[in-house]
Amino acid sequence: MVKNFLVFSLFLFLSFSSQSQQSAVFTNDFAEFNKALELYKNEQYLAAQSLFDKIKSNSNDETVQSDCAYYIANAAVRLNQQNADQLMEEFVKKYPTSLKRNSAYIDVANFYFENGKYSHAQKWYDKVDASSLSRSEKEQFNFNNGYVYFKAKRYDDAKNYFNRVSTSQKYGSQAKYYLGFIAYEGDDYEEANEMFEEVKGEERYSEDLSYYQADMNFKLGNFEKAIAMGKEQFDKSNPQEKSQLSKIIGESYFNLGQYAEAIPYLKEYKGMRGKWNNTDYYQLGYAYYKQGEYENAIGEFNKIVDGKNAVAQNAYYHLAESYLKLDKKQEALNAFKNASEMDFSEKIQEDAYLNYAKLSYEIGNSYKSTPQVLLSFIEKYPDNENNEELKTLLIDSYITSKNYKEALDLLENNKNFADKAAYQKVAFYRGIELYNEADYNEAISFFDKSLKYPEDANFAARATYWKAESEYQLSNFEKSLAGYNKFQQMTGSRQTGEFKNLKYNLAYNHFKLKNYPEAISNFKTYVGSSSAESVRKKDAFLRLGDSYFVTSQYWPAMENYNAAIELGGENDYAQFQKAVSYGFVDRSEKKIEELITFIKKYPKSVYRDDAIYELGNTYVAQNRNEEAISAYDQLVREIPNSSFVSKALLKKALIFENSGKSNEALAIFKSVTKNFPSTPEALQAVSSAKLIYIEQGNVDEYARWVKTLDYVQVGDTELDDAAYQAAEQPYLENNQNQAKTRFEDYLKQFPNGQHVLNAHFYVGQIYFADGKNEAAIPHFEYVVNRERSEFTEQALARISELYLGKKDYKNASKYLTRLEAEADFPQNIIFAQTNSMKAAYELKQYAEAVSYAEKVLQNSKIDNSIKSDAQIIIARSAIKTNNESKAKTAYAEVQKIATGALAAEALYYDAYFKNKEGNFEGSNASIQKLAKDYSGYKLYGAKGLVLMAKNFYALKDAYQATYILESVTKNFTDFPEVVDEAKAELVVIKNAEAKTNSSVETGGN
Repeated sequence: MVKNFLVFSLFLFLSFSSQSQQSAVFTNDFAEFNKALELYKNEQYLAAQSLFDKIKSNSNDETVQSDCAYYIANAAVRLNQQNADQLMEEFVKKYPTSLKRNSAYIDVANFYFENGKYSHAQKWYDKVDASSLSRSEKEQFNFNNGYVYFKAKRYDDAKNYFNRVSTSQKYGSQAKYYLGFIAYEGDDYEEANEMFEEVKGEERYSEDLSYYQADMNFKLGNFEKAIAMGKEQFDKSNPQEKSQLSKIIGESYFNLGQYAEAIPYLKEYKGMRGKWNNTDYYQLGYAYYKQGEYENAIGEFNKIVDGKNAVAQNAYYHLAESYLKLDKKQEALNAFKNASEMDFSEKIQEDAYLNYAKLSYEIGNSYKSTPQVLLSFIEKYPDNENNEELKTLLIDSYITSKNYKEALDLLENNKNFADKAAYQKVAFYRGIELYNEADYNEAISFFDKSLKYPEDANFAARATYWKAESEYQLSNFEKSLAGYNKFQQMTGSRQTGEFKNLKYNLAYNHFKLKNYPEAISNFKTYVGSSSAESVRKKDAFLRLGDSYFVTSQYWPAMENYNAAIELGGENDYAQFQKAVSYGFVDRSEKKIEELITFIKKYPKSVYRDDAIYELGNTYVAQNRNEEAISAYDQLVREIPNSSFVSKALLKKALIFENSGKSNEALAIFKSVTKNFPSTPEALQAVSSAKLIYIEQGNVDEYARWVKTLDYVQVGDTELDDAAYQAAEQPYLENNQNQAKTRFEDYLKQFPNGQHVLNAHFYVGQIYFADGKNEAAIPHFEYVVNRERSEFTEQALARISELYLGKKDYKNASKYLTRLEAEADFPQNIIFAQTNSMKAAYELKQYAEAVSYAEKVLQNSKIDNSIKSDAQIIIARSAIKTNNESKAKTAYAEVQKIATGALAAEALYYDAYFKNKEGNFEGSNASIQKLAKDYSGYKLYGAKGLVLMAKNFYALKDAYQATYILESVTKNFTDFPEVVDEAKAELVVIKNAEAKTNSSVETGGN
């Protein structure tokens, strides 16, 4: 401790030699000199200096000149003139035999000493010849020299001079005081104490001595004595000394384990230069901790930033325990993690690691997956008594974090973790994961692995069920049926959640196998059960109706379509099927009535063109040709892209032909061949037109016309058919390689053949199935660029999918737009809209992306995965366009239904918006859930941690903030943008904390 020391006044006696000038003083010749000397004695230095200078110039006496030079230089020193030292040096040099030479040195040195210019004094003391000094002068010389060295912190030199006067009556006490202080500074407390004891009785030292002796006793471990002496001095001290005594007394109580007594004194300490260090915060925090005042303990411990020593490790461990006492588990996890990364105390390190591992299992971990944390602990501390418990937690953690792949790897390849029951469960969940990814073959392999160890009847039954589901998705309906039946007979199947849908799935399975009586029986059972869920129940009524319809039981079919309609929602399919059914029970008028009602009621239904076409056909069957033609015309006019247009035109032409309007029929036949080339309707139109030409006797005109149709090759028709059928046959028999070769041969031989559209489509399909996407594209493009056909819709879906796979969103968008407009199947419309939405987002067309997303959300039939995709596009687009209000609403919707990566993203933004609103604890709770449930999504884990750090700093917890940010910079280097943000935030926080904590390194180091 640096203190201001009392410097006692030292009186300098200036002697003036009279031997060489006595006669001059008392004679008139030297009256001027005497006058100058009088001025000098009266401290009128400038006047004296001027007069001495005049006398010196006019005198020829060397002694007079010498004395004048001496006083001129002395006056210059006292006047602080710039050339003072130079004048004194010139005097010594010019008058080396002057009796005032040594006196000049000591005089100047003492003058500088008295004025506190110790470095100047030292320069002149070094010139003094001490041997020529009197005893009293020598004592003063030694003391002053010692003090000058003392002020320069040259303690060894100071000690040498102080020792020379330690027995002096005049200077002894002061010398011992300073000798004691030198010993104190050198940590030689025994000698310091000895010196201080010798001067203890002197009042002028008592204040300082009490402080030093209290501090020395503290440093010697005499804590009770340090407390006593510190308290004795406490109320008499100035603020700075009181602060230091508070530290001595408080830390002494701390070391005696008297924490309640320590706290008020530790709090009173003001720090060095107004700053505490990490040890100061630790002591007060630990004292609070021992008193059970955990909030206060945290308030001190969490100010320990950048701690990298044993004190910090201890502090972080007790900080973690304090957090646990207050149920702040995320904060405790961070602090235990920090303590576990330090090895100053191996015992603390191991215990901190154990707690860190257990908390990771309990609340999740954003830094590293919970299984990795648990496994690392078990491997590092193989003899820890808690390892058996941790092994159980490890397997559970894999399941909780949905990390089934690594769990299976552990169970299969590590004998220490051989556990059949765990293996059965993990293999089952891995199978479900693959099923949800539509990898059904691989899913089946894992369900088989699960069934290999039927330890738990419940999981055995569930694995059997989902294996059957996977077979169903692969269209292996016989296998899936066997699986469903086996599940139905298994012990424990009725206790599973899957059992309630068994009859529904069995019914569908029989429906696919065209076992309609069995399908009807199971659908009826399902719709009659209390567990039937509304969406499935409605679908079951529809399929029940279809099963009756396909087996010509039209009245029961209509009853079930009506039952579906009564359940509400979209009913266009049921209404259409019901209308058609009336035609099969000889209720044609009712059929017509229902179809007309349907066409008016459902103007946007995908079955609208079916209904209009069917209405036209019904009128034809009743010979109501004018009405039939009107229906066909409506279809062509209102739905020009419908696949029924070519059929409707052909039917209209046939009506004209049969009613004798051959020319009108011929015009339509020609229109069909021109606008729908190569289609079956075009070929039938050619055949029908040929008959008209023959009937009219215009065979030559027919020949000329037919030559303009490049897809009709007169004379080669049989060869064309034969070549095409030779390719189609192996395709239908699933011999893809042979089919591809023959289709390509057909396209070379008949580039404009009547089956060329079919051939291009099938070749595209073969390449697509082989994963040869680039080769498939030209074939699908050929199909979609020709007239609409039965293949157009599927080809549009395929080519859109291929361009999406290439991330060629511009081309993908072009075909998706067409698919949306031209598709008949609802699933293709949904596919087009959802992917148009994604493509627009990727093309940074955010307004269009949102428009598509909102269109998708209007469809009540989409499942949750599509809904969450749409909401995420709205949310992301809103973020990109700085519309955070809209983004917040959209992410909230995503959070309700999303799974996997989208759920992780939504949770992060939930935390983000809560942070923006100042709900820092709520924000942290969301980040904690993100770590617990979605630890596999590292990007959002990292972003969440940076956000958590900001939350903690806003909550005045600098320790949590800085530790989390430093962990991000070390553990998430795969995400440089997140690391850069963490570093920038760290610099801001550390610079702020360094203002009050001297242990903090600024600049983010």
